[in-house]
Amino acid sequence: MRKTWIVLAASAMAAASLTAQTRDQAKSFVKQAVEFAKKNPKEKFLEEVSGVKGQFHFNKGQNNDLYIFVYDLEGKVLAHGVRRELVGVVRWTAKDPDGKPWIQDWTKLVKEKGNGWIEYKELNPAQNNKVMKKASFVELFNGMVIGAGIYE
Repeated sequence: MRKTWIVLAASAMAAASLTAQTRDQAKSFVKQAVEFAKKNPKEKFLEEVSGVKGQFHFNKGQNNDLYIFVYDLEGKVLAHGVRRELVGVVRWTAKDPDGKPWIQDWTKLVKEKGNGWIEYKELNPAQNNKVMKKASFVELFNGMVIGAGIYE
């Protein structure tokens, strides 16, 4: 019985550290994208996000399956690392399956604090577009909300 508890406790600690590490990786990926945006023209940055060969675009098995998304402060998609068809679409009124207006929420967050975490539900491209809980780190830079998220 004691062995079972030790194994369960070790498994829980490993899972917790994996989540923390993944959150750290998502935040670091956003910081990397912001640094790239600071050093390059806006068009080049947006292409690195939306372009299939871009360094911030989703490629299964790379960058821990992370991708960057970029919105303006009115909810318009400027670039998306997996769903290029969304570029140019205003998603201000979009809500997750629970009715949470996540784009409005993260816009408010970055306007007030500059950056931070937000939780909502979204399609996970690494899991055949299954709707899953997502935690995204978002940061405001030059009128753009730049973010990356992890699926939990």
